[in-house]
Amino acid sequence: MKPAVALLDYGSGNLHSARRALARVGADVTVTDDHRIALAADGLVVPGVGAFAACMAGLAAVHGPRIIGQRLAGGRPVLGICVGMQVLFERGVEFGVTTEGCGEWPGVVERLAAPVLPHMGWNTVAAAADSVLFAGIDPDTRFYFVHSYAARTWSMPPSQVLAPAALTWAEHGEPFLAAVENGALSATQFHPEKSGDAGAELLRNWLKVV
Repeated sequence: MKPAVALLDYGSGNLHSARRALARVGADVTVTDDHRIALAADGLVVPGVGAFAACMAGLAAVHGPRIIGQRLAGGRPVLGICVGMQVLFERGVEFGVTTEGCGEWPGVVERLAAPVLPHMGWNTVAAAADSVLFAGIDPDTRFYFVHSYAARTWSMPPSQVLAPAALTWAEHGEPFLAAVENGALSATQFHPEKSGDAGAELLRNWLKVV
């Protein structure tokens, strides 16, 4: 039986490409803003493009933070993509404006210190040794990024640890988190749905734990 994956529709995200990429690797995908479907699915994918504040407003409108929190409380897998990763942190700062995020991970999403922004195109990553998402993927593999903001540090107080975090880094001007795997909660700053065969392999790896 195909794993049932809910792709959260909150007005921000490349839904068509994400749906197609997930279906390609064997998921039964439902694009939805219905919290009941999102809670019941085997896996939940939270996409995101654009501004942090706009994404948080869209998420709030469909009870996204509550859905994510309830799924994680029950150990149910969630995957964030691009800004869908960024909103999992405590807050984002854009143009001097601070917006509260979902708060699943401590930390701030800020503008990268890089000579050219946005960071757009293909880049390698330094995957965590114990990564599930990058299992079997060649270290020289490139993934597709489009962003100007990222989480640049990681700090998880022991009292808040969901599980030991596997951290994957990339660099554009400075190091930033390219992916985090923390218990049932995983996320990528790059777009696996736009990363060809490499992205498909990563999504296939995620589905194995859904």
